[in-house]
Amino acid sequence: MTAPNPAAGKLVAASALANIPKLVTAYFASKPDPQNAAQRVVFGTSGHRGSSLRTSFNEDHILATTQALCDYRREIGLTGPLFIGIDTHALAEPALCSAVEVFAANGVDIMVDERGDYTPTPVISHAILTYNKGRTKEHADGVVITPSHNPPEDGGYKYNPPHGGPADTDVTTKIERRANRYLEEGLKGVRRMSYDEARRSSAIHLHNYVGAYVADLENVVDLALIKSAGVKIGVDPLGGAAVHFWQRIVERYGISATVVNDLVDPTFRFMTADWDGKIRMDCSSPYAMAGLIQMRDKFDVAFANDTDADRHGIVTRTNGLMNPNHYLAASIAYLFKERTQWRQAVAIGKTIVSSSFIDRVAKKLKRKLVETPVGFKWFVEGLGSGSFGFAGEESAGASFLRRDGAVWTTDKDGIILGLLAAEMLARTGKDPSELFNDLTLELGGSFYERIDVPASADLKNKLKSLGSESLNIRELAGDRVSAILIAAPGNGQSFGGIKVETGGGWFAARPSGTEDVYKIYAESFRNEAHLKLIQSEAQSAIAGLL
Repeated sequence: MTAPNPAAGKLVAASALANIPKLVTAYFASKPDPQNAAQRVVFGTSGHRGSSLRTSFNEDHILATTQALCDYRREIGLTGPLFIGIDTHALAEPALCSAVEVFAANGVDIMVDERGDYTPTPVISHAILTYNKGRTKEHADGVVITPSHNPPEDGGYKYNPPHGGPADTDVTTKIERRANRYLEEGLKGVRRMSYDEARRSSAIHLHNYVGAYVADLENVVDLALIKSAGVKIGVDPLGGAAVHFWQRIVERYGISATVVNDLVDPTFRFMTADWDGKIRMDCSSPYAMAGLIQMRDKFDVAFANDTDADRHGIVTRTNGLMNPNHYLAASIAYLFKERTQWRQAVAIGKTIVSSSFIDRVAKKLKRKLVETPVGFKWFVEGLGSGSFGFAGEESAGASFLRRDGAVWTTDKDGIILGLLAAEMLARTGKDPSELFNDLTLELGGSFYERIDVPASADLKNKLKSLGSESLNIRELAGDRVSAILIAAPGNGQSFGGIKVETGGGWFAARPSGTEDVYKIYAESFRNEAHLKLIQSEAQSAIAGLL
């Protein structure tokens, strides 16, 4: 098993911080080679990501991708406004300028933040759904310029169609292909005007993202209860897009919340390094969350969000940073008990690599469980129709319905998942860790962990194309293998990896779409030592592919 870097959990030396002027210069100066696969536009599970220093996220990428999106909108007759937001990564502002130049030249009405500020991913989803509610034509869609929790050198660009959630593969494939064609033709056919001209054009519309989202929050989380109970909350936006939302939330609802860090710095110098020594705003990582974990005794409950606020990390006074799966399980048990206005037919959505403990909770609740491949796009239809009450991923991304059972967002919302932790404590007198422990007393124990393992491009490609017979493995950690899966049971779709199950536990392996690692997800129904054995044997089995 890969040992953590000695720098993990510590502040990064100044000499190792991202060189922001160099990064931004490369965005404009470096030109991608469309014949180089690493420099083409590639839409993964969360849009196109890369770095200007690797010539994988540069001005030409954004110009080409935005024109391709304009072409797609025109082809399907999408004429409503486009809601656009950015996070706090250094490449977000330059990419926004490039995108605005193309959108405006194509006559697309663009909804930009009225203060020129940052906009979390769930806020864009909420804005799209709010605008489209009851409309039969001229629907809105959106773009979020963010690489999520990725390192400071990275940039990202993701598209949310009118359903408000992440675009499906059929849509992103069309945009990707057209964008790469523009790159191959030297941007011939890309419509563009100067940024100053675009800002003065009739295409630009100022939108109050903060006000609209904050005013609606009480309809999804019981903020009045949180206030009356006096729950003391700590919030760390990790220097991300939610940073300026919290003051408005506190002012409007009078909750006792303290933002422990309101700094915005594109080097993210205030972050402690992740497991590999890199800065990564991963709110599910104990290394990246070391600062907030140290403050756990100051608050009844604390939480953080990643850079675009679609993920959550929950820190409790009783147990520190919660395993994301434990929090998902506790949240599901709480919501389906307390949200009495939700229909009995409302189901639970989880990804195939999420904890099987959630299966036990669903059985206890007598609710249907739908297990999907990795990627929040698989939950969009269920959340949008109200047929999923809760949908979540092991990577600490989830959303749930409004208190009346209507759709809230169809993308992940780390803000409401954080506030839900405070509501759970306010209503039950127990924090989420204590509520999860209560569940284990009733349903049995579970030991789960996700780890990242360095991987070559060759190994990652082999993992993507595995068949159920590819791994010669009949026994895992002393138990007979009962099933080997390459597709999710909930819809029969491939999840881009492999899952090996036994009566005592399981592991799944799949390659990262953005970094040179593969991910091992593992769970034991026995103890921590058994989990470590599963992880070790899983790595040995994967290494045997080379």
